[in-house]
Amino acid sequence: MKPTDQNGQSQPQTDDSSNREATGDLEHLLGDDSASTTESDADRPLPDGGRTESPIAAFSSASGTTMSRQERAKVIYDRWIASPARVLRQDWRALVGLALLLGYVLMATAGVVLVDAPQVNQGPNLLGPFETLEHPLGTDGNGQDIVSLTVHATPMMLIMITAGAVFATTVATIVGVGSGYIGGNVDQALMTVSDIAMTIPGLPLLIVLAAAVEPSHPVTIGVLLSLTAWAGLARSIRSQVLTLRDVEYVEASRTMGISRRTIMLKDVTPNLMPYILVSMVGHARGVIYASVGLYFLGVLPVTGANWGLTLNRAYSTGGAMHSWDAAHWLIVPMIAIILLSFALLLLSQALDRVFNPRVRAKHMKTNHDAGGSSTSDSDAETDSMSVNKGL
Repeated sequence: MKPTDQNGQSQPQTDDSSNREATGDLEHLLGDDSASTTESDADRPLPDGGRTESPIAAFSSASGTTMSRQERAKVIYDRWIASPARVLRQDWRALVGLALLLGYVLMATAGVVLVDAPQVNQGPNLLGPFETLEHPLGTDGNGQDIVSLTVHATPMMLIMITAGAVFATTVATIVGVGSGYIGGNVDQALMTVSDIAMTIPGLPLLIVLAAAVEPSHPVTIGVLLSLTAWAGLARSIRSQVLTLRDVEYVEASRTMGISRRTIMLKDVTPNLMPYILVSMVGHARGVIYASVGLYFLGVLPVTGANWGLTLNRAYSTGGAMHSWDAAHWLIVPMIAIILLSFALLLLSQALDRVFNPRVRAKHMKTNHDAGGSSTSDSDAETDSMSVNKGL
C-alpha cells in the first residue's frame, strides 16, 4: 500500500524502501529457484529407479578413508617393485634377456677371476673347439685360448656401452626437456645445436677424434662413440615435452608458483622415463656395433682383449673367411656380440611393457584383490588416488 499525505493524496515511495523491496523480491526469487533446482535434481528419478544427488553434495564431505604409514609403504612397494617384477616374470622376453645379461655380468666379474688372461702360446695354434677340455672353444693362430679372449673382453664392453648409453641419454634428456619446456630463444638455440650434431657424419668424426685423443679407457671410448648420438633422442624428447607442458597438473604447478626447474624435474621428466630408459637400452646396442666396427677397422687403439680386435685378427691374419679350421676364431666373438645385442633388445621390449601403466595396474594386488587381500576394490582405488596425490 502506497503512503498518503495529510490530504489523503498518495506519496511516492522513498529509495530505501524500494531498494529493500527489490532486494527482498530478488532473494526470494533466487531462494525459490535454488531450492526448486536442488529439490528437482534430488527428486529426479533415474532410469534404474534411483535418485540423483546434488552436484554440490559430492564435494561437501571429505573421504573417511585414511592410510597408515605401513599401508602407504605397502602400496608403494606393490606399485614400483612387486608389480613390475610380476610383469617381468610373466614375460619370456624379460626372462631370457635378463638371464643373458646376467651371464655377461658374471663373465665380467667372476669370469675374469676364474679364467686365465689370454696369453700367446697358451695352447697349440688353431686348436679346434671341443677337442680338449683345457681349451673347450679352441685357440687362435697365436695359441691364445678363445674362451679367455671372449671372457676378458666382456668387462671393457659392458663399461663402454654403459658409459655411452648414460652419456647420450643424459644429454638428450637435458636438451630435450629444457628446449621443449622453456621454449623461445632457448628452444631455438638448443635445436640448432641438435640439428648441427645430427648433420655431422659420425664415422669420420670418430676417426679424427680417435686419432687425436687416442682413448684407452672404456668410459672415454663410450663417450666418444656417443658424441652425436644424443641429438636424435633430444628431438624426440622435445616433441614429448611439448604435449606435456600444457597438461592440467603442470598448469597447476605453474599457478602455485613452483619454480621451472622443479616442474621439469618432478612433473615433466618422470613421465618421460619409460621412453628415456627404453631408448637408453636401444642406444647401448648402437655402442656395441660402433665399438666392434672401429676396433675391427683398427681405428681405436689396442688396450686389451676386445671382440672387434679378435675379429680383425681372425679375418686379416688367420684366414678365418677361407679356412674352416680357423672359423671358430671368427664365430665365437660374433656369437658373443649377437647374444649381448639380443639380450638388450629383449630387455628393451620387456621394459616397454613394464612401463605401460595399464599392464602394470593389472598386476597390482592393492588394486585387484587377486591375492585374497581384505582390501576392497573401492578402498584400494581410494588408496591409490591418495598415493598419487601425496607421493
